[in-house]
Order: sequence, then C-alpha cells, then structure tokens
Amino acid sequence: MDITKREITKIAREASRFTARTLRSTGVGTGEMDVLHLIRKNPGITQSEVCRELGLDKGAVARQTGNLEAKGYIERRENPGDRRSRLLYPTPLAEGLKKSKAHVEAAFYQWLLEGLSEEERAEYARMTDILYRRCKAESREGFPEMTERMENEV
Repeated sequence: MDITKREITKIAREASRFTARTLRSTGVGTGEMDVLHLIRKNPGITQSEVCRELGLDKGAVARQTGNLEAKGYIERRENPGDRRSRLLYPTPLAEGLKKSKAHVEAAFYQWLLEGLSEEERAEYARMTDILYRRCKAESREGFPEMTERMENEV
C-alpha cells in the first residue's frame, strides 16, 4: 500500500498546470519547456543526447528543437567533433523564460505553504530535502535500485 497516495506527484502536477497556464503567453509548451530546461542545464548538448536524457523519440525532439529555434529560445552551432550533428545552446531569451518559470513555480509553492505554521513549513522543507537528496542520488546513478525493484516485480 502506498501511504504517500502519490501526493507529491499530484501537487507537482497542479503546480505544472498553473505554470503552463500562466506561461502560455510565451508560446512554449510543456514538452518544449522540458527540452529547453535540459539545453539550459547542458549547453552544447546534441539532439541525440536530448532524446536519451528525456526518453523521447528523434521525431519529437526534432519538432520541439525546431519550434524552440524558430521562437528564438535556442540556437544550433556546428559540432567540431561531428560534422553531421549540431550543438544546441540556449539564447538570452531562454534564460529570461527560465526566470519566469522559476518565479511562477516559487509563487505557487509559497501560496501553497501559507496554510501552514512556520514550524510546519520548516518541517516540510526538511523532510522534502531528505527525499529530494535520496531521489537525486538514485537518479545520478541511473536508477539502479529502482530498476532492480521494477524488474523483480514482474
């Protein structure tokens, strides 16, 4: 039985819905936002690497990067190590969008926590940090423990 009731996922989904609705005026969809975030965190990444990192197919990534380039959020540069591929870089416009998305998300979570006492907010932040660090460590290793659990479940 899942005692969490997947509530972290549900809260994140609602925050994402609010953020997407608020940022709709930018013309960047949620899928494009994920691609753009990865490019911002990894300037000079290739489309193949985007596919691998996000688990998306080549066609989807080609469409999303094409849209982001047309909107002025990314630029492609020649790859000196492989003339067949291009490297993807965020533009200053992308950096501005990042700040807008972070601002909207922060405002949502600030609103959400207003219903808690100062002590409850501090405890929530402490516990969330513990869970985040555990999650991030597993992710950095390529999810070995979770992969094994899922494989053994079948």
